Amino acid sequence: MADRGEPSSTQPVPAWPGTAYPLGATYDGAGTNFAVFSEVAESVELCLIDRDGVETRVPLDEVDGYVWHAYLPTVVPGQRYGYRIHGPWDPANGLRCDASKLLLDPYGKAFAGSFDGDRSLFSYPFADDPAADVEDTEDENDDVHPLAGHDSLGHTMTTVVINPYFDWQSDRAPRTPYHETVIYEAHVKGMTATHPGVPEELRGTYAGLAHPAVVDHLTSLGVTAIELMPVHQFMHDQTLIDKGLRNYWGYNTFGFFAPHSDYAAAPKPGGAVTEFKAMVRAFHDAGIEVILDVVYNHTAEGNHLGPTISFRGIDNLAYYRVVDGDCAHYMDYTGTGNSLNARHPHTLQLIMDSLRYWVTEMHVDGFRFDLASTLARELHDVDRLSAFFDLVQQDPIVSQVKLIAEPWDVGEGGYQVGNFPGLWTEWNGKYRDTVRDYWRGESSTLGEFASRLTGSSDLYEKTGRRPSASINFVTAHDGFTLRDLVSYNDKHNEANGEGNRDGESHNRSWNCGVEGPTDDPHVLALRARQTRNIMATLMLSQGTPMLAHGDEFGRTQLGNNNVYCQDSPLSWMDWSLAEANDDLLEFARRVIALRADNPVFRRRRFFEGTPIRSGDEMREIAWLTPSGDEMTPDDWNSGFGRSLAAFLNGEGIPEPDQRGERIVGESFLLCFNAHDGDIEFQAPYDYDWTVALDTAQPTGLGETPETVAAGGSIKVGSRTLVVLRRSDR
Repeated sequence: MADRGEPSSTQPVPAWPGTAYPLGATYDGAGTNFAVFSEVAESVELCLIDRDGVETRVPLDEVDGYVWHAYLPTVVPGQRYGYRIHGPWDPANGLRCDASKLLLDPYGKAFAGSFDGDRSLFSYPFADDPAADVEDTEDENDDVHPLAGHDSLGHTMTTVVINPYFDWQSDRAPRTPYHETVIYEAHVKGMTATHPGVPEELRGTYAGLAHPAVVDHLTSLGVTAIELMPVHQFMHDQTLIDKGLRNYWGYNTFGFFAPHSDYAAAPKPGGAVTEFKAMVRAFHDAGIEVILDVVYNHTAEGNHLGPTISFRGIDNLAYYRVVDGDCAHYMDYTGTGNSLNARHPHTLQLIMDSLRYWVTEMHVDGFRFDLASTLARELHDVDRLSAFFDLVQQDPIVSQVKLIAEPWDVGEGGYQVGNFPGLWTEWNGKYRDTVRDYWRGESSTLGEFASRLTGSSDLYEKTGRRPSASINFVTAHDGFTLRDLVSYNDKHNEANGEGNRDGESHNRSWNCGVEGPTDDPHVLALRARQTRNIMATLMLSQGTPMLAHGDEFGRTQLGNNNVYCQDSPLSWMDWSLAEANDDLLEFARRVIALRADNPVFRRRRFFEGTPIRSGDEMREIAWLTPSGDEMTPDDWNSGFGRSLAAFLNGEGIPEPDQRGERIVGESFLLCFNAHDGDIEFQAPYDYDWTVALDTAQPTGLGETPETVAAGGSIKVGSRTLVVLRRSDR
C-alpha cells in the first residue's frame, strides 16, 4: 500500500508521559497534556503545526485503556495541532484508519483555518482521479477506494490549544423556573447581521449578540431564555459551497467542545471561546438564560463517501453506528448519512463530557437536543431506559440544567412526543400542529385544542411531569416563520437549488386567500389578526412557550420553509420591520407581560376538574360554549366546533409560591372564535369583566378597554381571541 503521509519536520519536541485523563488538550499554566482515544490504532502521532504550516510529529508512546497520551512542557495556548492514526484500512469490516489525513481532536476546544474541499480530505479517489490505486480497492463491488498518499494537511482545519482562564466576575446563572420561562429561539449571525444598533464589525458574532441593543430588545420583550441554534464548531457542506450556498443553520457538527469560530469578531485562534463566555455573562447580567441547540446525533463526516476529518479516521466503529452485516455503510437515523454510536462507552463519555464542559466552563443553562430520539436508540428502537438517559439522570451537573428534547428522528418509530423520561421537557409537535389547525379552521380539533391549551396532560402527566414539560411552539427555525404561516399555502424553496423538493410539504398553513405578497387590505388585516391569534394562544397556554426570532415583528422568508442553506438576507433578521410593524411588536410585549403578571397562565400543576372546596361550584377551569353553558360531549365532538371559552380561576391555583404561601391570582375568560363570522359570548357567573386583550386590535387593546357587566355579553369578531379579566374583586 502506498505511503499515507510523511512528516514535514522531524525536529524533536520534549514529551513526557502525561495522563490519560482528561481527554483533549489541557493547558495547566506551564505545558499541555494531550490525550486521544482510539481502540483500533496501532500507533498515534501528535502533529504540531506552526504558523507556516510546517508539521512536527510527536509519537504518543503511552497508552492506557486505549487512550494515547503525552505531556508537552513547551506547548502553550495558540498551538495548532492534529493527529495521525496509523491502523487498519478495512472498510468492509468498518475499519477506516488513514494516516494521510490530519485528524481533528474530538475534544478540541477551538479550531482554526478552513476546509477547502480538496480531494485529499476524502479517503478515496474521484472518478477522474489519476492517482487511483487499484491495489487499495476496499471492495471489488464498491466504488470507494483509499486515496493513497494525498495528505490533507493545508486543506483541513487544525485544532487549537486554548487558555481556559476567564474572569467570570460575579456571574450567576438566572435559574429561571420552567413555569416562568419564555424561550426565544435565535441564530447568532441572523440576529445581528443587519442590526443598525450593532457596530458593523460585531454583526454576526457572539459579541454582536451580546450588544446592549440586542439584549435590551429581548428584555423589553419579556424573554427569559435565548435558545441558540448550533454554535458547536460545524462544517459547510462542499455540495452547498459549490452552489454558492452555506450550511447556515449549523446542524453539521464536528467540534462538540468548541464554539463555532466564524461567529467570533476577533480573528485570533481561540478567540471564539472568550467571546462566547463574555456573551453568556452579558445575558446572565440581564437575567437571560442561554440554552444551546446541540447536535449529538451525527457528525459532519457524512456517509461512507464523506470526508475523513476526525472520528472516522480515529475509530470508526466506536464513534458511528454501522449497518448490521454491512460495516462499510452507516446506519442513518438522521437523514445526514451517519448516526453517532451512543451505545459505545467512549462515545457516551464524549457526549457527557461535552455537556458538562458547556455547563461548568462556558456557564450555559441548558440544552435542546436535536433529533434526540437517535440518542436513545439501543439496538434499533428508541428506549426510555437507554444508557444515555441513565447517564443524564445520575449526572450531578447535567441533570440540573434545562434539558429539552426534539423528540423524534427520521428512523422507524422515531416520533416519541410524550415518551421521554421525567427529567426532560420536549418540543411539543402536537401543540404546534393543533394550534395551526385550529386557527386555520380545521374541523374536529376542539378537544385536542383544549388539551394543548392546558399543558398536554395526556402526554406528560403519566411520567410525573408538569405542564412545563411541554415546550409549546407554533413556529421554529425549521419551517415557516409566523408571518409566512399566514401568508402561504405552499413552500417556495426554489432558492435552495433543489427544485422545491426540500422542506416539509404539509405545513398546516393558510394564506388567508392570496398566496404570498398582496396589497389587498382585507387579506392583510386577516393575516395580522391570525398572527396575533397564534401568538396570544402560545403565550396564554399552560407550558413553556418558545417564540421564533423575528416573529415578534413579522419576519418573512418569502415562503421558504427550509432556509438551512441561506446565509443571506432571506434568513437574517430584518430589523427595519421592528419599526414598520411596531404595533405587532407592542402586541407581543403586551401578551408576554400578561402571562408574566398572572400566575393563572403559568401554573406549575395541571388543572383539576373537581371543585376546589366541597360544595363550591367554582373550579380551577371551566369550558363553556359562547352561550355560557358548560361544554357537553356533543359540543366537544361535533366535528365543526370552532368557538369555545375557557374560564381560568385565579383563586383556584393549588400550588404554593416559592415561599410556601397560597397563590391568589386574577381570573380570566378566554373567548376563542375561529369562525369566519362574529359570535356573541355570554359572560358567565355573577362577575363583571374588562377586556384585557383583543386580537382584533393591532396592539391588543383599544384606547378604552370594553367592560362587560354581570349577565352581559361581548361580541367577539371573526377569527379573534378576546381575553376578559374579572373586574369585580
